[in-house]
Amino acid sequence: MTTAIITGLSGGTLTADERAYYRDVQPAGVILFKRNVLEPSAVRALVDDVRNAVGTDQFLVLIDQEGGRVQRLKSPAARDLPPAAAFASLYEIDPEQAKHAAYSVARLAAQDLSQYGVTMNCAPVLDVPVPGAHDIIGDRAYGQTVQQVVELAQEVARGLLAGGIVPVIKHIPGHGRAGCDSHLDLPVVTASHRELSLTDFASFKALSHLPAAMTAHVVFSDIDAEHPASTSDRVTKNIIRGEIGFDGFLMSDDLSMKALRGDMRSRAEAVIRAGSDVALHCNGDLTEMLQAASGVPQLTGRAHERFAAACALAGTATPYDESEAVALLSALMSGETRTV
Repeated sequence: MTTAIITGLSGGTLTADERAYYRDVQPAGVILFKRNVLEPSAVRALVDDVRNAVGTDQFLVLIDQEGGRVQRLKSPAARDLPPAAAFASLYEIDPEQAKHAAYSVARLAAQDLSQYGVTMNCAPVLDVPVPGAHDIIGDRAYGQTVQQVVELAQEVARGLLAGGIVPVIKHIPGHGRAGCDSHLDLPVVTASHRELSLTDFASFKALSHLPAAMTAHVVFSDIDAEHPASTSDRVTKNIIRGEIGFDGFLMSDDLSMKALRGDMRSRAEAVIRAGSDVALHCNGDLTEMLQAASGVPQLTGRAHERFAAACALAGTATPYDESEAVALLSALMSGETRTV
């Protein structure tokens, strides 16, 4: 049986204790970070070792490969990608070309990820920033309006899926108004529910059909003043599953972020109790991983169905014009948006 948790690794090779953890715990997936990338050939070997330890095809291999400052695989392991803001700049000049470029570059990224056995990319970001917000989102955003974010992010998701990679929209129901970095502290958003529905939540509602999402460690005080969205059953049930209408595979953001309080077991219990299908723990600390795993159940019922549906989407790629996509990427990386 699969355990309702996704966890990381300490380094570029699988230790004996980590091998035992993945064999015995049977987590839903593993997430890769820069510390796991020693050299290109070693990344696929690491992924294969983890898969062999788990011993099942129903297993997700995740990475954050947005582009810009959030990109775990970089050259020479994978093509360097522009931040979302590059597509936003092109959109101001030519919206249709910007959407085509977003699709094409995502398709290239999917090709790069697939060669390492990655099946799920924690992208695109659907957060809509507002003036005065912390720059933790910043150039990771596809625009300043719901329509622009939706149009570009939709193409990114399409490109990933066309390359056999499952996209994870984040950070549901919205991180764009956060006044601090949830890696370091707990953001509290005081905007009214009505205002949030028209802006922050709207981009996620428009793309609620996508297969997977990651929650935000953000308090929305007009909805639940006591708990961040990731540990709030009110936000999960009434907003994410209700108002937004997202019925796909739902994971928490990283349990080890400082926005959350308590030990790892209690944090894991809280996100599952709130309604996430799985908890996510990223830092590769085996002691914390074991603590978190002890607080989550086996995947059953609807949660398992969502997980299986996400797994089933991975791996099947469709043809595309790689040379055109490479040219588009090159122009974006050089900042020559008018020539794209």
